[in-house]
Amino acid sequence: MDVIARAWSKAVRTALPGPWRFGLVVREVVGALLLAGLAAPIEVLSGTGLALPTAVGSGLLFLVRRGLPATALVLTAVASGFGGGTLPLLVCVGWSAGARIRRVGVLAGSFAAGWALMTLFGVLKDAGQVPAKLIVGFSLGGYLLLAVLPALWGRYRAQRRALTDALRERNEQLVREHAMIAHQARLRERHRIAQDMHDSLGHQLALISVHTGALEVDRTLTDRQREAVGVLRLAAVAAMRELREVVGVLHDESTALPPGPGPGPAAVGGVGAGAGAGAGGVGTGGVDGIEGLVESSRAAGTPVSLLRDGERRPLAASAGHAAYRVVQEALTNAHKHAPGAPITVALRYEPDALVVEVVNPAAPEPVGVRAGGAAPAVVSGGQGLTGLRERARLVGGMVHAGPTAGAGFRLAAVLPYRGADGAAAQGVDAGSAAGPETGAAYPEADAWPGGVSGAAAAPPKRRSPAIGCAVGGVAVLAAVLGLLVWGVAGFVRAAEESTVKRSVYDSTELGTPEVEVRKQLPRGSDFFLRNLEGTGPTPPEGADCVRYLSDDNGGTAWGEDAVVRFCFKDGVLVEKQHYRVKQ
Repeated sequence: MDVIARAWSKAVRTALPGPWRFGLVVREVVGALLLAGLAAPIEVLSGTGLALPTAVGSGLLFLVRRGLPATALVLTAVASGFGGGTLPLLVCVGWSAGARIRRVGVLAGSFAAGWALMTLFGVLKDAGQVPAKLIVGFSLGGYLLLAVLPALWGRYRAQRRALTDALRERNEQLVREHAMIAHQARLRERHRIAQDMHDSLGHQLALISVHTGALEVDRTLTDRQREAVGVLRLAAVAAMRELREVVGVLHDESTALPPGPGPGPAAVGGVGAGAGAGAGGVGTGGVDGIEGLVESSRAAGTPVSLLRDGERRPLAASAGHAAYRVVQEALTNAHKHAPGAPITVALRYEPDALVVEVVNPAAPEPVGVRAGGAAPAVVSGGQGLTGLRERARLVGGMVHAGPTAGAGFRLAAVLPYRGADGAAAQGVDAGSAAGPETGAAYPEADAWPGGVSGAAAAPPKRRSPAIGCAVGGVAVLAAVLGLLVWGVAGFVRAAEESTVKRSVYDSTELGTPEVEVRKQLPRGSDFFLRNLEGTGPTPPEGADCVRYLSDDNGGTAWGEDAVVRFCFKDGVLVEKQHYRVKQ
């Protein structure tokens, strides 16, 4: 019993899928009652005697058309072959089948099976009364108009609704992706700002520390002045430590991002020219700004030499900015780890790349330590060389850093004249593509894959469902029009083949051989001549009579037909009659 109950429950859920909201229940019940009310009087007028079963069946099929559209269509087509009471229902189930059957093969098969069964049962019902060819033609035309045409419209509406929903979901997804991309862009910009803070402010604080260290051991200063200078040096060291911590936090948050599109090579370096100018005092943030960095270090009391080798060649803005940052980071590290040691900065223009090299030996002695005091711990965040390697990688270069003989240190970078993106160097300053305030290159939404306003965001062009449905509708109307023309032509031809001209009737004489008379008579059509059987005066005994319509309708009243009758016996014409019968 449980198995039967579960099977019944599953069948009900399949035939009557929910959710059954109040509005849907009212609509379905009203529709079922309306179709049942239409089916009953149509069947009564047809005289089939199936008014009650047709009405009940119409209501039930209307209710299950949502869950079982193919089944409802085929059963309605079969019922339409027996009578006309289900023709209004055929429109509804055709619409529902077109809208709900997704697979084209199942949809075409259901409609083909429905028309075949409708035609078959129509032929069986009217066999001997209406020509089969006429039944096939009229059933096809009616089926196309009442079932196929509504199905095309229903399929168009369903596909349009599905396309609209898909576009709405895509738009919502693109909006979410755009928000995520904007969030990632902000975090990446924070990372670039943090890197530039590390490069620029760290360099300046290192210079301040070097300057104050030199003043602190100056014997011309009083103890109070040395104490004030020491406070400044400790403040600079503390500021460097806090800066490293902030940079570390920003860097960790930014590098935690999932892989995504990054800035182009032109945006490498972030802050750009403004940072270079602040760091070096006169620099531009490119190769030209390196000399300003060297002068700043010399002003702090550190011996720095700048060497150039080879013919100078233009660099891409991003590569020039990377060279500037390499020298800036190397000088900062030298000031921190080897204060007072001489520094050599070399720029070598090779045939295919610029080689930037900064070398310093070990510090000769601790600087900036008061008598009996300890040298302050060197502040290092570990981000500088990582940032330099990333800058060089983005422009197609590389960075090498390591100790030298004698406990010194060497930092070298190879930067190609042509950027990683293949663009030739144009000598454009990195800040030219920067924002108005920070100089950073902010990526626009159009530049990101999947951006809302860019060309990549444009959804692929799809054929509108209206095209296929319109073509199908035109084909259906053309087929119905063709069937109508064919039916009218057949009707006219059948009427002509059932009509005898008055001249033929008058020229035919009694006693003429039956063979000669029949040669002059038309073929006839059961559709027009069936109702004429047994009409007219009593024929001669033992005679075989044939009846035709006459084209002589003079004096014929409304609702009457002019009929001619030819009777044959023993192979000759024995009687001919011209009379009128009521239709």
